[in-house]
Parts: sequence; C-alpha cells; structure tokens
Amino acid sequence: MSGVVAVIDYGMGNLHSVASALEHVGAEKVLVTHDAEQILRADRVVFPGVGAMRDCMKEIRRLACDKLLADALVAQHKPVLAICVGMQALVTHSEENNGVDCLNLIPGEVRYFGNPLTDSAGNRLKVPHMGWNRVRQVRSHPLWQGIEDGARFYFVHSYYVDVADRELVVGALDYGVTADAALARDNLFATQFHPEKSHTAGLQLLKNFLGWNGQC
Repeated sequence: MSGVVAVIDYGMGNLHSVASALEHVGAEKVLVTHDAEQILRADRVVFPGVGAMRDCMKEIRRLACDKLLADALVAQHKPVLAICVGMQALVTHSEENNGVDCLNLIPGEVRYFGNPLTDSAGNRLKVPHMGWNRVRQVRSHPLWQGIEDGARFYFVHSYYVDVADRELVVGALDYGVTADAALARDNLFATQFHPEKSHTAGLQLLKNFLGWNGQC
C-alpha cells in the first residue's frame, strides 16, 4: 500500500509529470505541495527538480523545503525518492552558477561534464547530456527489482554527481566520464535520470518505490 505520496513543490520541476506517473503505477493519493503539514503526514516523499542549481537552492531554502526533507529522511524515516536536480541538491556543493552550496545531506560534489567532452574513441559528446543512456547497477537494491542491469533511462543534465562515499552508489552511467546515476542510503533513493520519462524501466522503479519500506 503506497498511502499518500507528497511531491515537494518548490517551483522547479516537472511535478505534474512525476505525479501522473506515480498515479499510473498505482499510487493511492499524490499531493504536489510545499505545505509542511501535508508533507510530514505523507507516507512517502518525492523530491524532484529541474533548472539552475542557484535558483533551486534559493527556493528550497525560502520555502523551508530543506528542513522538511531532513525531517522526512531522519526524524520520520519515511521513504524518499530524489530525482535529477533533487539528487544534485542533496550533496555538499555544485560547480554550477560559479559555485552553489547545496544541502550537504550527502558529502559530494556536482561537477560539469566539460567542454569539449569526448568518449573513449575520441568522438565529441554533446553537453547537456540529453537522451537515453544505460545504467549499470553497481549494487542490488529493492528499487532495482524487475529492472535489468543496463536498462536505459532518460537523462537531461550538464552536471553530474560525484559522491565521497562510493558505497552509496547503486547505479552508474558512462558519458565521457563515469558518473553517479543512482544513490541509496537507508530510506533515501536518488536518481540523476528521470524515471517518469523512462517508460517501462522508469515506471517499474516508481512502482517499486511505492512498495518500498525504506530499507536497503
């Protein structure tokens, strides 16, 4: 039973696409909100995000979503799924916008892919990285259930996460560099890719999230 899923709304994300995908895979009730009471009463929380990190962090802090997220993760220990910039916001610092301090919930950096960026054969790669890419499952996790290793997911990003504790990495992608595609710690799962745009594999991951008890 998924119960109530709160999608944190700080004005920087494809929120209704995420909400629709969650409803499609069986969520009983999805609330798109930044209301503290609704988020803290929810059974599980989604923390999405798109756009410039500086603007995202400004709104996250203005609406006190940083405190709400910390409460959901630590005080209430409810399942939390962070998506794209939501994942990037969790780490210590981002190189974007001449440097932005993030939430520091997970020690790590958000780094620019680089220009020029090339693959192992010397072929030029476009930045932003926009489109489908394979995700290697670095270690097992309940949210990978029913998803084959190397499944393709949809990405849109110019920056990538590099966490300090490599034990937290559960998925990796190769795009000129090897980057962290998915992280997991306790009741948190975070993806650089957009599961709501990733068809079968992405919908399976969202379905797994609805049934997840927050344990690895």
